[in-house]
Amino acid sequence: MTLFTTTTVITVAFVLTAIIGAAIIPLLRRLKFGQSIREEGPEAHKKKAGTPTMGGLIFLSSIIITMLILSYIFEDVLTTQSIVLMIVLAGFGIIGFLDDFIIVVMKRNLGLTSIQKLIGQIIIAVIAFFLLKMGPFETTVLIPFTDFAIDLGVFYVAFLIFWLVGFSNAVNLSDGLDGLVAGTSTIAFAAFGVLGLVYEQYDIATFAFVVSGAMLGFLLFNMKPAKVFMGDTGSLALGGAIAMLSILVKQELLLVVIGIVYVIETLSVMIQVASFKLTGKRVFKMSPIHHHFELSGWSEWKIVIVFWGVALLAAMIPVLWEVM
Repeated sequence: MTLFTTTTVITVAFVLTAIIGAAIIPLLRRLKFGQSIREEGPEAHKKKAGTPTMGGLIFLSSIIITMLILSYIFEDVLTTQSIVLMIVLAGFGIIGFLDDFIIVVMKRNLGLTSIQKLIGQIIIAVIAFFLLKMGPFETTVLIPFTDFAIDLGVFYVAFLIFWLVGFSNAVNLSDGLDGLVAGTSTIAFAAFGVLGLVYEQYDIATFAFVVSGAMLGFLLFNMKPAKVFMGDTGSLALGGAIAMLSILVKQELLLVVIGIVYVIETLSVMIQVASFKLTGKRVFKMSPIHHHFELSGWSEWKIVIVFWGVALLAAMIPVLWEVM
């Protein structure tokens, strides 16, 4: 996979996402698929009420169409691994879409229950595992930056479920500011794309770069002030897909580094809840932590840029380690 091929893959996904976005966003407005803003959220967010959501449909459709187009141009784009990636992406996206649809269209504030989401995520994770097990698939987990690996054996399926569910929800928690998840996802998927090239897993690299290009295209509409939000449709899909990417390149735990922003956001919520239940006091002004910085006086754009910077620096560590 040459630099020209990589650039072509990213460009096709970017352009297609831009075209689909320009077509779908007016439709979402006409259908009044507007975002509801939580009363307990930051005051500044209330002006975002009514902004179209379910924007994940834009880049999910773009990613799948781009992968199909590329399969006719390049060899070995559609393999068992890339198909599993698309199944996870689409499957988690459908769960997110149902949640968004119930909230936005059916006007039921709770959407899917946590149990309903969890059951759906587990089913998709199990399907992905058995599809992978149809071919040669290692159940080892490599300790990052070492040659040491742990073979989980029959327990690997439990790890896979935990990984996909955990990171899909972590990305979902992080989706609270214009462009935050779109930008960090662009970086994270590009990092796994490079790792795919290093390990000569070109099908995986292609998928990763397609997602990265699609997220760049989505940023055209999602940067502040956002014309559309990705909703659970997009964030759950991205989280599940990036977790599966880490599994397929057999660098599962590196996702903790590459996806450090998602990890920090999730930990901030866990710390906040634990602290309040145990002591009655809150550690942060509001969680996830990006809201803490908002209430501390940071502008939304400053928070997003800083978090992008953290994501970029974190992603460079494993990439440079493997390349050098």
